[in-house]
Amino acid sequence: MAEPAFDAHRPPSAELLDDCVHCGFCLTTCPTYSLWGEEMDSPRGRIDLMRAGVEGAPLTTSMVQHWDACLGCMACVTACPSGVQYDRLLEQTRAQVERRAERTPKDRALRTLIFNLFPYPSRLRALRGPLRLAQRTGALGLVRKTGLVRMVSRELDVMQTLAPPLGPRATVPERTPAVGERRAVVGMLTGCVQREFFGDVNVATARVLAAEGCEVVAPQRQGCCGALSVHTGREDEGQKFARRLIDTFEEAGVERIVVNSAGCGSTMKDYVHLLADDPEYAERAQVFSERVADLSEILVELGPVAPRHPVTTDGRDVVLAYHDACHLRHAQQVVSQPRQLLRGIPGVTITEIPDAEICCGSAGVYNILHPEPATELGDRKAANIASTGAELLVTANPGCLMQISQALERAGRPVPFVHTAVVLDASISGRPLV
Repeated sequence: MAEPAFDAHRPPSAELLDDCVHCGFCLTTCPTYSLWGEEMDSPRGRIDLMRAGVEGAPLTTSMVQHWDACLGCMACVTACPSGVQYDRLLEQTRAQVERRAERTPKDRALRTLIFNLFPYPSRLRALRGPLRLAQRTGALGLVRKTGLVRMVSRELDVMQTLAPPLGPRATVPERTPAVGERRAVVGMLTGCVQREFFGDVNVATARVLAAEGCEVVAPQRQGCCGALSVHTGREDEGQKFARRLIDTFEEAGVERIVVNSAGCGSTMKDYVHLLADDPEYAERAQVFSERVADLSEILVELGPVAPRHPVTTDGRDVVLAYHDACHLRHAQQVVSQPRQLLRGIPGVTITEIPDAEICCGSAGVYNILHPEPATELGDRKAANIASTGAELLVTANPGCLMQISQALERAGRPVPFVHTAVVLDASISGRPLV
C-alpha cells in the first residue's frame, strides 16, 4: 500500500478540519476560486484534500498542486462564520508537503534560489549594487525589451521586473532617541527585502515612532523573521530564524517590537504556535508574540502627539486609497488602525477599493512561483484601484508595493504608491507627497 500523505509530525489537525461545515462563505473571497471556479482550489476543497490525507490517502501530485496554488491570503479566515483556522491548517499541510513531496528539478532550483537569497539581507545587499547600476544605465530596461529572460524562465523574468527603482541605500541607526518626552522603548524589525530595497520606509518608520515619543532600538545583528520560510512550509528553517530573532530582541531589552511589513508581523505574532513544541523557546515565543505590534497598532495605542500637516504641495485636499495587505487585514485583523491614522492627516479623504478583500497576487513569493495567476490578480487589483480615482495609494507591505506598482504600470495608470509610514512621516515633517 502507498504511504499516507502525512507523517506523524504535526499533521493537519483533525479537530480543526472538523470545524469546516462546507457552508461556502469562503468561496467569494478566495482569489483562486474566483479565477478558476474549481472546488479543489477553494478553501473548503483544499480542506477536503487535507482530510483525505489525514485519513490515510497517499500524497498525489494533484493534491500538492491545489495546495501550492493557494496564496495563503487568509481572506477565508475573515469570511468564515465557523471560525475555521485555515491559516493553521495550511501551515501544517505545507510543512508536510515540503518534507514529503517530490518536486520537479526546475521547481527545486527556483525554490533554492529564492530561499538562498531573499531571507538574507547581506546577500540582497550584494545584489543591490549591480541592480541599481543596471537600472541607472538603462541596461535592465534593454534586457527586459529583448525578452530573453522571459524566454528562459517566466519566473526569473518576474523577479527582475518586480525590483523597485533603487536610490542610495537608506539605513536606520541602532538607536533613535525619542523626540520630547519618552513614552515607550520599542524594538524595530528592519526586515530583509524591506531593509535593502525599501530602506526609506524603515527610516520613515523610525522617525514617526521617535516623533511620537518612542525610543527606537533596531539591533544591527537581527536577521530574517522567517515569514517566507514558514508560509511555504520550510518549518525547520523558519524556526531557526524565529529563535535567532527572539534571542536578538530579548537582548535588546525592549517593551514592544514594532513591525512595518504585514507578512513579517503575522508570522512573528504566530511564533507561539511555530515554537510550541520547543521546550527551550515555547514560553519565550509566547512572550515575544504578545509584544509584537504593527506600526499602526502601536501608534493608535499611544495616541498622536506630533502635529500633522497636509501632504499636498498647496495644502489642498487629497483623495487617498488604502490597500489592505492580506496579512494585516486577514491574518492580524488590523483594519481600522491604519485608516484612523490616515484620517488624522489634514485634508485627507480615504476612498475604499472595490473587492478590497481579494489578494493582489503578491503573497510572499507566490508571484514568482505562480506568475500567471499572480499577474491576473494584480491586473484586477490595478483596475479596481484605478476606478477609485485616488491621487495617492497607500499600503503596509513591501510585496504589495512591488506587485501593484507593476500592475499599475502595465495598465498605464501609475499612481503614487507609498507605505503608511512614509505618508505619516511626510505629514509630521511637513513634506508634501503629491
